[in-house]
Amino acid sequence: MSASEPTRDRDPEGRPRNARPRDAYGRPLPYGSPGMPRVPDDYAPTTEQALADGRRFLGEGLPFNAHEVFEGRWKCAPEDERELWQGLAQICVGLTHLQRGNGRGALTLFSRGAARVQAYGGPYDGVGRAASALGPDADPGQAVELILKELPG
Repeated sequence: MSASEPTRDRDPEGRPRNARPRDAYGRPLPYGSPGMPRVPDDYAPTTEQALADGRRFLGEGLPFNAHEVFEGRWKCAPEDERELWQGLAQICVGLTHLQRGNGRGALTLFSRGAARVQAYGGPYDGVGRAASALGPDADPGQAVELILKELPG
């Protein structure tokens, strides 16, 4: 690494962490820029807290933040729940791609996420069906509302 290259952000234990601020769509901003509040790297919610926080962020039109919430639960969930949380995170990343104008990327993530959450059946089946129904040209705001309506909580 040359002296002109920035060093990689790391936490106190030396693990890589991206400390750059991000915009409302999760895109990195230059250091020192005002950005959106982030979900802490050590966030480890219960099922109820993850659903409540995810619903709140979706209600605010912030699916990138909802993705970070579901990813936080995925990291600490029991093994038999991990696919569910990964699927919810992927659906939220798909919503983020729609917001960014990347319909093809959104479609890929909706498909992956829907398959994971539908495997859990019950209240999550509706989330998977809703994600599967979204196309690459879906209106981002309406897509977020659709997923929020189906998300248990």
